[in-house]
Amino acid sequence: MPVRYPAPLRPGDLVGVTSPSSGVPADLRPRLAFCVEDLHRCGYDVVVGRCMDGEGVVSAPAAERAAELMDMLLDPRVRAVVPPWGGELLVEVLPHLDLEALRRAEPTWVVGFSDVSTLLLPLTTAAGWATLYGSNLLETPYEVPPPLAHWLDVAGVSQGGSVVQGASTAHRAHGFDPWQDDPTYTRYSLDRGGRWSLLDPAGGPVRVQGRLVGGCVETVSILAGTADLPAFAREHAPEGLLVHVEASGDVATDIARDLWRMRLAGWFDDARAVLVARTTAPDADGFTQLDAVRSVLGDLGLPVVLDVDCGHLVPRLTLVNGALAELEVDGDVQRLTQTLV
Repeated sequence: MPVRYPAPLRPGDLVGVTSPSSGVPADLRPRLAFCVEDLHRCGYDVVVGRCMDGEGVVSAPAAERAAELMDMLLDPRVRAVVPPWGGELLVEVLPHLDLEALRRAEPTWVVGFSDVSTLLLPLTTAAGWATLYGSNLLETPYEVPPPLAHWLDVAGVSQGGSVVQGASTAHRAHGFDPWQDDPTYTRYSLDRGGRWSLLDPAGGPVRVQGRLVGGCVETVSILAGTADLPAFAREHAPEGLLVHVEASGDVATDIARDLWRMRLAGWFDDARAVLVARTTAPDADGFTQLDAVRSVLGDLGLPVVLDVDCGHLVPRLTLVNGALAELEVDGDVQRLTQTLV
């Protein structure tokens, strides 16, 4: 069965905003309003849900978050759903989702990263929907420097079309801008250089093909016993997988354990390559984040590409989970081509 792609997003379409994980606190409400208005300026209609409370760890009780999310995903008027950002406990929502109803429904673009990948991965592997691992709502107004692509542009690609992105030559080594002081940021300040690299430099050049799937290590590793990547590969990806992973902030030893949990669940069995995001997550007593990657992936005999722009550091690639992708790493050629087939 092929992966199912949502209809291309077009100006005039309705975008739903809900918080299946953390809501938006009072001091960031001006940023939320600015981002909603930015979508309006781009020509989209926007509906903001009730589950947006940012005074606690989550925006609402799990059943309420799930109900609002399901309403948006099953509403044919809503063509994309983008949470304000991630959080900690989106996993609470999963038992309340009706995956069978989602399998029968026409897919909707769901966008985000970090804890939102706890939702994106089951939508792709269990419901067969292509999903967008990219910037969340509060980063949507930012200009995305080439050769990267904005999620609104990627969501607008028709089925059968392609998106070509590449390594950014500049990035930022810290987190979010101080939106509390100025809610109108639209340009990233990029203060560090760097390109993609290989865990085994002698293993290049790399040119491989597979279907993209992955997410934030700290959150998707929770799904190691439930998100069946080997079954997804059998049903949807005879070409194999390109697995993307990113460490948000956990210490290196925890990241190693999480990656091992994923490996032992077979998540890399069908991989043709693994893309590992650039990170500032901490090392542990001489055991580095690179050591964590090498511990788990170093003996798999497949390309492992490091410092990819798909994590918490900006700018950020927009990755279509489920898309057929070709990865090229050969000297100055550092390119990812995604085709929506």
